[in-house]
Amino acid sequence: GLGCMRMSFGDTPTDKQEMIEFMAQAVERGVTFFDTAEVYGPFTNELLVGEALEPFRGKVVIATKFGFRHAGDQGPRPGSGLDSRPEQIKRVAEASLKRLRIEAIDLFYQHRPDPDVPIEDVAGAVKDLIAAGKVKHFGLSESSADLIRRAHAVQPVTALQSEYSIWWRTIEKDILPTCEELGIGLVPFSPLGRGYLTGKIDESTTFDSSDIRSRNPRFTQEAIKANRAVIELLERIATEKGATPAQIALAWLLAQKPWIVPIPGSRKLHRLDENLGAVNVALTPTDLADIDTAMAQIKVVGDRY
Repeated sequence: GLGCMRMSFGDTPTDKQEMIEFMAQAVERGVTFFDTAEVYGPFTNELLVGEALEPFRGKVVIATKFGFRHAGDQGPRPGSGLDSRPEQIKRVAEASLKRLRIEAIDLFYQHRPDPDVPIEDVAGAVKDLIAAGKVKHFGLSESSADLIRRAHAVQPVTALQSEYSIWWRTIEKDILPTCEELGIGLVPFSPLGRGYLTGKIDESTTFDSSDIRSRNPRFTQEAIKANRAVIELLERIATEKGATPAQIALAWLLAQKPWIVPIPGSRKLHRLDENLGAVNVALTPTDLADIDTAMAQIKVVGDRY
């Protein structure tokens, strides 16, 4: 999978035509799953993905998300913030279909749980959209095991998107077993720790104010330095395997479960090729046990948000 958010949202402006060509190159290389969201922009990322992938309709799967409100939205809630009311979900679906230039949304995620709307109502709204042929599959993002079960009872959940990587493993206790039991796939975002696990970031790295990492506790100079032990571990295994730290981090995810599909974000072909190379890196049970043992000794510094 390929995370598309940073192709038109956040730090470092990108050239639209360049990103359209980049996505075509990704399809050529065998990428079949593209992740976007209404809120990325808002709207600009869906427009970009829709234009880029229109020539490949039927060959690729596009996932998008609902659950946020934007300035100018009608209804009882002001401005921006969470909004998973059924009428909002249905309005977003119609708008996303147009921007993405598709007849049905392959995978429609609730972007974040909305404490003001029962999850049963959310699942019911998506169930209606599926019945109407406007959505194919229902997804959740960053949901608890309880919410997943309650939603799944109304409309089967196809996939859960949550942060998961070699240095963020909180979902292993309750959420992964729930997904396994119910037959729900996992789509890990930030599988490379927002770039940290590539080993390319050090204490001298600076981030533009538009880059979310400039405000992230894991990207202070102290945290970058303190977490170096994680990179040293990845570098050691990468050297043994003739791979890169990023490939080891992705191979680790792929080795956890057969139903895990990471979506590293990328905007450069050499980085995309490096990430895709992770599928050819085989980690043995001994490698995985060694990683677990080593990570148990490392205290990761800094909250993820």
